[in-house]
Amino acid sequence: MLLASGLLLFAALFGLIALIIQYVLVLRHRSEPPALLPSGAPRPGISILKPLCGVDDDLEANLEQFARLDYAGEYEVVLGVKDTRDAAYAVARAAVARWPRVMRLELQVGEPGLNPKVNQLITLADRARHDILVISDSNTRVGPDYLEEIAAGFADPTVGCVTHPVAGIGERTFGSLLDNLYLAASAAAGMIAAKRFANQDIVVGKSMALRREDVDALGGFYSVRNVLAEDYVIGQWVTRKLGRRVVVARTPVFNVSLKKGVNAFFQRYLRWSVIHRTAVSGSTYVAQSLLNPVPLALLGALVDPSPTTGTVASLVVLGKVVVDLAAFRALRPESVSWDAVPAVLVKDVLLFAAWWHGLFFRTVDWRGTKLRVAPGTRLVPLHAPSPSSRPALDASDELFAGDLAS
Repeated sequence: MLLASGLLLFAALFGLIALIIQYVLVLRHRSEPPALLPSGAPRPGISILKPLCGVDDDLEANLEQFARLDYAGEYEVVLGVKDTRDAAYAVARAAVARWPRVMRLELQVGEPGLNPKVNQLITLADRARHDILVISDSNTRVGPDYLEEIAAGFADPTVGCVTHPVAGIGERTFGSLLDNLYLAASAAAGMIAAKRFANQDIVVGKSMALRREDVDALGGFYSVRNVLAEDYVIGQWVTRKLGRRVVVARTPVFNVSLKKGVNAFFQRYLRWSVIHRTAVSGSTYVAQSLLNPVPLALLGALVDPSPTTGTVASLVVLGKVVVDLAAFRALRPESVSWDAVPAVLVKDVLLFAAWWHGLFFRTVDWRGTKLRVAPGTRLVPLHAPSPSSRPALDASDELFAGDLAS
């Protein structure tokens, strides 16, 4: 018992030290000014592709901000919905009527794959007018230099992708506070640290910019139509297949979450745990548990209760709360309320349960559809057809299968 407690507490302390280093890297990243083009330099035309599905929190205000971006070049916002039955269709039509010079609406053509977002991107990329394609989720807002920073990134011909860390804003419920806290303190901070410390690319689909020629060279969005983490996979392909660099922008984009419930938060990260487990090796997934040291510290103290183990566990809990709140504040413009203190602990316990879920389960419930997730986050129907009735792999399937084998 003493050995188990010591190992758990050592792992928790190691994880806390890693999080402190991660926070320092976040501060360094945020302290550097964004790269911008000179005022007289030509700007590329940019097409912002916005797949919509349902009415997100403050969707109308989110779209309005993208209609009023400050960019010296030409840009358009191409809105997409699956069909006219989607609740977002009326909102999108109203946005196009209000800003016809900036926004267009396209209905999805066909249903080529199992990833509903990618199904829309296939149509949106085909209809886009410009050669820089920016994938932007409908629940995001951005800073004033958003497109300028993207344009500056692509001024370097070695750059193949520009992505952004994501911070959450706007919480009015405890569930949305959990969501926004995780996005900044865990997801965004981890993305920045992975790039700056280990030069590992984590591309986030909430904001991902690519050249059209590079998308075409990878087989178009069609090549990831059956992939759950299409953003992560495309980011890996940009470096491995095209030999280009991924740039993590200095300025975050902001995920708007206002009224999410705690159960909705938990269900989302149950799905994300399956994504993480199938995207990385088993050893990497196990190592990721160290970045959630609070449950490890509490278990260590419970296994061998004593003043020493209690003190160590308390220090880990206090340190984790301080580091999370500091990263949360560093990555978003809004202040941090005292509600965020218990939220850190609730978040970490729920994420620990979700992490265990990812170890053993390979199915996700995505907008009412159950799907099985294979290695590489490849989606397959829960009840796959028999080999005799299964369609033959096309060229992009064979390419993806070869990647998984390598």
